[in-house]
Amino acid sequence: MVKKTWWQKPLRIIQYNLQVKDTPMMNPKKIAEDLKELEANAVVLNVGGIYAWYPSKIKYHHINEYLPTEYDLLEELLRECHNLDIKVIARFDFSKTDDYVYLEKPSWFVCDTDKKPRIYGKDRMGEWSLLVTTCVNGGYRNEDLAMPVVKEVLDNYKIDGIFFNAPHVEECHCGVCKSKYFNLYGKELPESKEDFEPDWASICLRDNIGKIYGLVKEIRPEVPVILYYSTFEEGGKNRIDNLDDRYATADLICTEAQDVLSKGFKRIPQSWKPALNMKIGNSMDNTPNPFGIIHSSPGMDWRHTGMPIAEYLYWMSQVPANKGNIWHSLTGFNDTISDKRILHSVGLVNKRIKKCEPFMEDAVSLAQVLLLWNGSEAAMGWAEAMMNTQYQFDLLDELHLSLDKLKAYPVVLVPDNFNLTREVVTLLQDFVSDGGKLILENTNERMLTELADFIGIKQDKTTSPPLLASYIRFEAEGQGLKNSLNEVELLPHREKVLYCTPGTGTRTLLTLVPPFAPMDGVGAPPERASMCISHTDLPLCTLRDYKKGQVLFLPFELSKLALEYKFNEYYTLMKNCLDLMLGEQKQFSMDMVGGLQAMVYGGKERIMIHLVNGIGQRPLANNIPYHNLQLRIKPTSLKQINDVTSVIGESKINWEEKDGYITINLEQLDFWDMILIR
Repeated sequence: MVKKTWWQKPLRIIQYNLQVKDTPMMNPKKIAEDLKELEANAVVLNVGGIYAWYPSKIKYHHINEYLPTEYDLLEELLRECHNLDIKVIARFDFSKTDDYVYLEKPSWFVCDTDKKPRIYGKDRMGEWSLLVTTCVNGGYRNEDLAMPVVKEVLDNYKIDGIFFNAPHVEECHCGVCKSKYFNLYGKELPESKEDFEPDWASICLRDNIGKIYGLVKEIRPEVPVILYYSTFEEGGKNRIDNLDDRYATADLICTEAQDVLSKGFKRIPQSWKPALNMKIGNSMDNTPNPFGIIHSSPGMDWRHTGMPIAEYLYWMSQVPANKGNIWHSLTGFNDTISDKRILHSVGLVNKRIKKCEPFMEDAVSLAQVLLLWNGSEAAMGWAEAMMNTQYQFDLLDELHLSLDKLKAYPVVLVPDNFNLTREVVTLLQDFVSDGGKLILENTNERMLTELADFIGIKQDKTTSPPLLASYIRFEAEGQGLKNSLNEVELLPHREKVLYCTPGTGTRTLLTLVPPFAPMDGVGAPPERASMCISHTDLPLCTLRDYKKGQVLFLPFELSKLALEYKFNEYYTLMKNCLDLMLGEQKQFSMDMVGGLQAMVYGGKERIMIHLVNGIGQRPLANNIPYHNLQLRIKPTSLKQINDVTSVIGESKINWEEKDGYITINLEQLDFWDMILIR
């Protein structure tokens, strides 16, 4: 068995975002002791970039003016942390630097279309220099400053790891970028960022970090490099980060899930954001667990205070529960953090994580549904529905599709707007031919030309305009989709539909009830609200047997309805579609509880079920305990069951084994627990 290095083992990281004016208050010994008390086994500390936190000799590297002169602060921090077996990860930020550097080296900086630099903090009060954004392809981020700085640190300090903060590519129209773009694509750099080639930013980041990564491995190959990966919010609409590019220049990857409450209630982030971040990061084979960075503040504009504690606990717990390593991002260090609730919360979550680590280190997902991922709203709608119905699913992006990966799951789910290339179509057909179950949501008539026969519809199809005041009707053959909706005849519908005709042998499970009135007439007079047409043959869900498998086709935007309106009825319908396709193969089920997440993993002679409780109106004011939670699992990987226990909460558990299933009753769930089956 290959021995794991420290960074391949479970980590509980605390990042102290240090303020330069607080430097005189820093006591290296106490900082290390505080980290130990909070159960951290690694710390991220400012080292270089915008400020040097050591006596750097590199020209243009701004040295923190508040550093002590009688000793080397960085050296002392390293020594004290290492004495307590805490690893130190050096944080570098080469994304910006002082305005005087721009005056001397303007070619190092981002250039807007109007030839001006991009300046941060122009209106910042106090005696600060302006910060100017550096270009990812320019000299500052590469051979002229970043690489010499990294080399200087590696040569002189026993740092354990390297993390690049804010390495992302900003829109730039400088001469270096224009030349590089032309050499790559044979055409001029577009004026608008929206017209850039989809892989432009990823290639620039890979090239930049690749140079530094090569330098690190040349000097100290044992030092891991940590790099951000982008999720569904970054890189432009429906663009996803290429994790191959990230791993080409890094040993570990991380991403943020900021709970930016400072934007107001109407713009509150999706509740499943940390969980989905970790699922994306875990979608690659044979890679370490990703890091989930959780900021303690409710927004960077309020970074000197903490999130509501119930919300904070819920947000943090999603990272370890989805097989990620926690990375706490705090403003300042213990002595300067004014909201001490933050520290109590970090310590509490870290203690719970520590209890889980012996069981989770080599755990594998037991999900039975594979969601093909492209970062679209449709993909997010399906993810939200499965989160809210406690359905077990994994993600696979369009860059890593293969038949072997599809066949590892009984059900594959393709959301609307997924790019159905000829290669993808062939993979899906082969998957279903061999017995796989496919759920396909699509409203694009052109995309389905090659798929029509496969999914069981005729070629006469067209996409409707957005519909209002329309409905979804359950047909006689669709009674299997009515579980928990038995007394419901119609569900509300709007937006696009792909008008189509089922082929021979295709069953129609749902149909469209067309709009009964335009929007200006839906409310008055009520005497005229009768349905114009109460029933049509226009399908909204069809089921077709194809060789050894089946295809469930949804020619309407069900995922968009779920994401936009969050009706429990939409989640239930989506769950019923999945249940219909899984049938008796389904291994895990539980009470359908909105706001409660469940994640199931397997390990050697054990099964772990994580339960994360986010019940209540967000931002959560209180963690509302859920009582008598019932779940059911078929432990196919275990020969016999010895015990079922609560690892974290130590709440009472009743369980029984019958007919190949274990039925479990958890007496009380606070904000996070892990059930262990051995």
